[in-house]
Amino acid sequence: MRAIRERHQWLSGYDLQKLTAGFSKCEGVTVDSGTVQVVCAEYATRRRQFKKSRLNWRVSNQKSAKYSLGWMPFKAGQVEFAGQKFSLWDSHGMSKFELRAGSFSQDARGRWYFNVVVQVEVQPSAGTAALGIDLGLKECATTSTGEKLVGRWYRANEKALATAQRAKKKGRTRAIHAKIKNQRKDALHKFSTQLVRENTTIFVGDVASSKLVKTQMAKSTLDAGWSMFKTMLE
Repeated sequence: MRAIRERHQWLSGYDLQKLTAGFSKCEGVTVDSGTVQVVCAEYATRRRQFKKSRLNWRVSNQKSAKYSLGWMPFKAGQVEFAGQKFSLWDSHGMSKFELRAGSFSQDARGRWYFNVVVQVEVQPSAGTAALGIDLGLKECATTSTGEKLVGRWYRANEKALATAQRAKKKGRTRAIHAKIKNQRKDALHKFSTQLVRENTTIFVGDVASSKLVKTQMAKSTLDAGWSMFKTMLE
């Protein structure tokens, strides 16, 4: 903040890494230098993204509505963090790939996940057809060949969610929200993968969801997951 206020200088991730050099060796610090470096780079990236001189502090109070979920990054190499080495269950053929940078992340239910980047060779689509997609609310996506993806995942679980919220069952509420999120992601992944395998060119209707979320159709717009769907197609 002082660098911006006094010298009008926005410190880069590299600049922040130099300022935090040696922090991992301080008494009581258990994270390694790789984690500190990744955090510095992430901070600089998000500060440029939101154009703020200082980002908000992470909220560690679990009773707060603004509680920040856990996120601990690490650099490439063996999965070792805070002096502990972790073994991976090779359920997805991970041993065939070189592990790169990754992180441990927490979800709203308090569950922790291991995320890692691996380099894979992208296989080109064998499809030769062209396809158009119309985005909607009742049907999340309708293709020019008549295929439809009926979304409304939130709507299908809305009654159960309202019951849990009225009963003030926070654990059940988080579980239902996670279920909705997973159902949406799973359906969009399967639908987009099928389209990419069968087509070489895909055209998607230009719908401005940022405008619709400010109307009475906001709930249905967010439930459709158009942005996620287009990202998966890309």
